Formats: sequence, C-alpha cells, structure tokens
Amino acid sequence: MTSWVGRTAAEIAAAVREKQATPREVVAEHLARIERLDGRVGAFRVVRAEAALAEADEVAARPDLAELPLAGVPVAVKDNLAVRGESLRVGSAATPDTPAGEDHVTVARLRAAGAVVVGLTNVPELCVFGTTEGVHGTARNPWDTTRTAGGSSGGSAAAVAAGLVPLALGNDGMGSLRIPAANCGLVTIKPGTGVVPAGIGDGDWFGMSENGPLATTVEDARLMLSVLAGHESPAPEAASPETPDTYRIAVSLRSPIAGVAISKPYASAAREAAALLMKAGHQVRRADPPYPMSLGVTALTHWTAGTSVDAQGLDAGLLTRRTRVHAAVGRRFVGRARTGGDRERLRTRLEPFFAEYDVLLTPALARRSPRSVPWHERGWLRNVLANTNYSPLTPPWNLTGWPAMAVPFGTLPSGAPTAVQLVGRPGSEAALLALAEQVERLHPWRRTAPLD
Repeated sequence: MTSWVGRTAAEIAAAVREKQATPREVVAEHLARIERLDGRVGAFRVVRAEAALAEADEVAARPDLAELPLAGVPVAVKDNLAVRGESLRVGSAATPDTPAGEDHVTVARLRAAGAVVVGLTNVPELCVFGTTEGVHGTARNPWDTTRTAGGSSGGSAAAVAAGLVPLALGNDGMGSLRIPAANCGLVTIKPGTGVVPAGIGDGDWFGMSENGPLATTVEDARLMLSVLAGHESPAPEAASPETPDTYRIAVSLRSPIAGVAISKPYASAAREAAALLMKAGHQVRRADPPYPMSLGVTALTHWTAGTSVDAQGLDAGLLTRRTRVHAAVGRRFVGRARTGGDRERLRTRLEPFFAEYDVLLTPALARRSPRSVPWHERGWLRNVLANTNYSPLTPPWNLTGWPAMAVPFGTLPSGAPTAVQLVGRPGSEAALLALAEQVERLHPWRRTAPLD
C-alpha cells in the first residue's frame, strides 16, 4: 500500500487528480499520524477529524477534480484565521469560543483549490511572540522537542516539520512565518504588500502582516503561494522580461538591531550559502544594508502598537501578563504607527541598496530557538529580550513591506536545522523562489524531522 505521509503537496495533488489516491485515503493517513505524534509536538489546538474526512469526500465528488492544484492535500491553518464552523481563539482565553460563520479569504482559496483543512494550529496569545505556548497548547520543534517551534506560526510550522500535513497556512508580522520555518527546517515566503489578501487581526498590524505558506520544498511553497494569491504563479523565468540568469547578491552578517550578535552556526550558514551561489555564477558581495540606529525602537513601537490595537475590546483580566504589558506599552505608539512615517523613511533609506543589489542574503536567525518552557507565564521584558536576541533579522522587511524568505541551510550541533533569509525589492517573489530553488537543488535538506 502506498503511503502518502511524507509526500509533497505537489505529489499528493497529482496522484489524486490522476485517481491514484482518494482524498479520504490521504486525509485519513495524515489524521492517524496526527493522533500518534501530536502529543509530543503540540502543533494543533483543534483537529477536525470527522469534518476533514467529510470534506475529503466532497473534494472527491467535485466535477473539476482533475483541475484542482491542491486536490486532496491536507492543510493546517493558523488559529488567527477564520475557518468556517470553528472558533477563532488566537491563543487566548480572552477571545470568544464562537464558531466562525465563514472562511477567511485565504482559507476559502485553499478549499477552492481542493485542499482539506484538518485542523487549527497553536499560536502564542494574540500572535505576539516568537515562541508558541499558552492556555491552548505548546508547539515544540519536532527536530528538538526541548526547544520551541518558534512563533507566532509555531503550530503550523511544527505540523509540517513533523509530517502531520504537507502544507500549512501562517502569517508574518515581525517574522512569524520565517522564525518558525527557520527553526523547523521549512521553506516559507512572506510576500510583499498586496500579493496575498491579509485581513489579520484588526488592521494587519498597520499593513505589516502578510499571509503565506509553510512547506518542505520550494515547489510546494510556490504552489501554495499561487493559490493564496488567487492566480497561477509565474514561472521564475517569466517574472519579467529583464529577469537575469544571475543575480547581484549582497551578503550581510550584521544584525539590524544594535547590540545583538549572530551566533556561529547561523553566520556559517549564510557564508556557505553565499559561497554556493557564487560558485553557481551569481555576483556575490559582502555588503550591509544601511540600517538606521533607530531601527530597534521603530520595530518595538510598531510591534507593541499592533498588539494594543488587537487587544482592544478584550477583557484584559483574561490576557497573560506579557500580553497585557505589551499592549499597554504600545498604546502610546498607535497614532505614530498609523501615520506610517517611520516605515516610509526606512524604505527611502534602503531603496538605493536594493537598486545596487537584487537580493540580500542574511542568516535567518541569530541563534537557536529558546527552550520550550511556559514563556507565557514569564515577564514581559524577559520575553522581549529572548525574542530580540534570537530573531533580530526579520522585522525590517515587515516594516518595509518587501518580500522575504526563510530557506533551510545547514544544521546546529544538535542536528536541528539552521536557515538563511533571502530578501528582495517589491515584486521579486518569483526571483526569490527561483534562487531558493537553486539552493535546494545544490544543497538539499532533509524534509521532515525523524520522529518515528
């Protein structure tokens, strides 16, 4: 009997379209794996076992089955995006346990493409922090369950890395896709502003948050991105008539946040990826973007202000202390964040750098993820410092609204993955995916954690 666990989404969809597998077979096998392994991983808040099997049968009966790009593919959805019939808890006791009346637009697009939603994944409260734990569950890194999966799309990343689903939906407001993807050895892309519908929380953190895919291959990430964007993704070579065979790549090992050091494994990953791309014929140079000294303050003001907006209307007494303080700090910055002046000045400062270089290559993280402990029971400052010290490289690209990827590259001494970040100017999603695919071909990675 053919096993569909561990197959890519592209492989599963092709098999279902060609009647080599039924959606029910595929979904049932993944549900069995979730039941067996998720107690160790903590990826899911809700598993929709009966509903998913019923929806798999509905996909099998569709007259357009042979055209569905995600035919029968099990997917997980981050618990800050509405799934019809399920409550939207956003990792909090302060949110209502009321079933959603309709799907978020991205969930609707996944379902229209033939995907089957098997569950909603754990997040930190209000999706604020880069570790995932709270009243609804704790998501651990399947490669090293003593460590957090990251956040805030930690449950979604853990689900894919553990082979519980081949694809998951997450989003990224300060690194919330790239952080857990880097921890868990996955491919993700935070698209640029306007590529995929957002609709995250109350105002998308002033337009900084974007929905995107978590996958084990670049092909799957591209496939899911095309569905989320509502159109067929262009082939890399068709991105524009001027798309070159080689790219001008800047390599930077400098933290954008002053005072944060990059640890050896992550610096080494970026150096080795740069050498690989240089050998492949790209023009690779060491060059640091002109990050302003004020970037850390800008990031903190927008991060806290976004949380303040999302916390409005919730019972503060039901929020954890770290979330309460984060929202209180941000209250004074909401007006400033809404004007967008800081973000526009940052874009203006960085644009000349991206006129000189097509792509920026950096480490994805500064160090391995924190231990999987009850961070939601610890103080605000301790959480902020832990987050900043391990993930200083992701926030600038939410502030600018430009596309950025995390791509697996290398391993930590523990055997858990390391990763690099690729950043491009607006509209460069296809170029970033093409470059990531080249990295994958020249330096392949192990796709799922060895949990069995």
